[in-house]
Amino acid sequence: MTSTIAPRVRTLVLLLLAATGLLLAGAGPVSAHAALTGSDPRQGAVVDKAPQQVSLTFSEKVALADDSLRVLDPKGKRVDRGDPAGTGGTTYSVKLHSGLPDGTYTVTYQVVSEDSHPVAGAYTFSIGAPSKTSVSVDDQAAGGGVVGVLYGFGRYVSYAGFIVLVGGAAFVLGCWRGGTAVRSMQRLVVSGWLALTAATLGLLLVRGSYTGSGKVGDIFDLDLLGQVLQTKTGAALVSRLLLLAAAALFIAVLFGAYDKRDDEEKRDLTFGLAIGGSVVAAGLAASWAMSEHASTGLQAGLAMPVDVLHLLAVAGWLGGLTALLVALYRAPVETPVDGAAVRRFSRLAFGSVLTLVVTGVYQSWRQLGSWSAFTGTRYGQLLLVKIGLVVLLVGIAWISRRWTARLAESGAAVSAEAAEEGENEADADVEKERVTSVAVTSAATTESGAADAGAGAGSERAAQLARQRAAVDTARRKRERDADPNRFGLRRSVLAEAGVAVVLLAVTTMLTSTEPGRTEEQAAAASLSATTEANAAGALTLDMSFDTGGEDGKGVVRIDLDPARSGANEMHVYVLRPNGRAFDIPEVKVAFTLEAQDIGPLPVVPDHISTGHWSASGVQIPMAGDWKIAVTVRTSDIDQATVSKNAQIG
Repeated sequence: MTSTIAPRVRTLVLLLLAATGLLLAGAGPVSAHAALTGSDPRQGAVVDKAPQQVSLTFSEKVALADDSLRVLDPKGKRVDRGDPAGTGGTTYSVKLHSGLPDGTYTVTYQVVSEDSHPVAGAYTFSIGAPSKTSVSVDDQAAGGGVVGVLYGFGRYVSYAGFIVLVGGAAFVLGCWRGGTAVRSMQRLVVSGWLALTAATLGLLLVRGSYTGSGKVGDIFDLDLLGQVLQTKTGAALVSRLLLLAAAALFIAVLFGAYDKRDDEEKRDLTFGLAIGGSVVAAGLAASWAMSEHASTGLQAGLAMPVDVLHLLAVAGWLGGLTALLVALYRAPVETPVDGAAVRRFSRLAFGSVLTLVVTGVYQSWRQLGSWSAFTGTRYGQLLLVKIGLVVLLVGIAWISRRWTARLAESGAAVSAEAAEEGENEADADVEKERVTSVAVTSAATTESGAADAGAGAGSERAAQLARQRAAVDTARRKRERDADPNRFGLRRSVLAEAGVAVVLLAVTTMLTSTEPGRTEEQAAAASLSATTEANAAGALTLDMSFDTGGEDGKGVVRIDLDPARSGANEMHVYVLRPNGRAFDIPEVKVAFTLEAQDIGPLPVVPDHISTGHWSASGVQIPMAGDWKIAVTVRTSDIDQATVSKNAQIG
């Protein structure tokens, strides 16, 4: 049975890595964590005269570069002047050239949110009347492409390295101190340190291109690296590297000097390592908390220490689980991981899970804000997947606890038998040593010359036989250990836990790169309320949510009808994502029906003006009444939906 363990482990690891790759590959570009909540001129507005500047308002403070805000005329030429600047709070503006002609203008923005994520988007407004535009801003996104994939991979590796480093060291120091002399445990913890260090250096290099041009060639641009070092994220990454230097000293003491001390010195050293290691681990966790989600938004002063506790609990549970898995499969026969160590880890894992539940509930409330965000936002949907994986992990952990109890019971019985056998063997060894001593003395007296002649060959042969007997004995004890059904069952359950943990880590990495549900809903509400105000001429604005059922099929379609009276009307159609950004889709159709008079449907096919914007002039409404306005949106070759609302026209 045990001979098939290694192939099964390799197969499972490959499957888990494949699943993780699919999750990361499907993540797509990073979602913005600061959303556009307002603009002047607003999206789709038609103003009588050219404005002096364009202002944008975000849901949180953002960092600007020289070309973060750009305004392009219908031919794609820039008409902004000077550098963008903040005008107070979360509003930023850029000035425009004077004397701009009529037409449709495109505003593009690319900034960095306060929680370190790039934000990009675009919208249009018109001066005088809408016109065709050559500017292509198809759903602008930041953090995508090859650089985005590299940055996402670096984030995943950094989380994994942190978990293995902190959790593995905690397992050795708090649960199985005999592991300080085990080579496989040393390699595990050092691998975590190397992974976190390499990923941190990689993130520093990629960061400038990730938040800017997105070009692979800019990764090694030293000017960009200098700019990154001046940002909050750059400072957090540098701080992480300094803390990793202290962690290297901790590892050297734990796996070097610790095992060479006597019991009293080990107790003192254990206390010092526990205090120092806790400080270093908390500092490493804070390098995430101080620069990402927890550092901005609601109750940031409370959210950051909660986030630190959450990360430490994750490391204690999943990192310790990884260390236990390595100990069960790779620990030498002479120093196997015992039931007492497994029980201690079980208590550590239980405390970590409780901490995760408490801190996770708070984080979920802070990031979602409403029950509807669980299913109505991508963040909420990913959070539901994460909760399901945690529940599954806890269920498997319960099975592991049962195997642990059985292993402890069998271990106690084996220890008693071993003690009895040891006493018998000790008595036999004493008698054997006495007889051997007499025989050796007699032989030495009568045959000293012959013994001297063959001493060299005899000692070499004896050493060889001793090595062979030791190898046979080690193999026998390994077979006996692996044949224990309780240890075998614990191995399988811990391996299953580790497999779920790999996928859970991938989902968590995606979650930290996804716009919080609270922010997405606030941005959508602000965008909708900003454009539902009727103008002085009595224009009509209708908003209708749609879902075509495809992978990216949810959004809001907005109809602006001016003057919303019988006769000729100007109609604008805007298609927006749930977070309020322009949503470019292949086709939009509109139909008007006056059911009371059996008129219609009267079809209207608007012209595509720009990203997420369609327009039609001279739309004829034959008479006043309660008209049904139906809009058909098509998001792909096969996915489309029709939504409708009634409105009084005339």
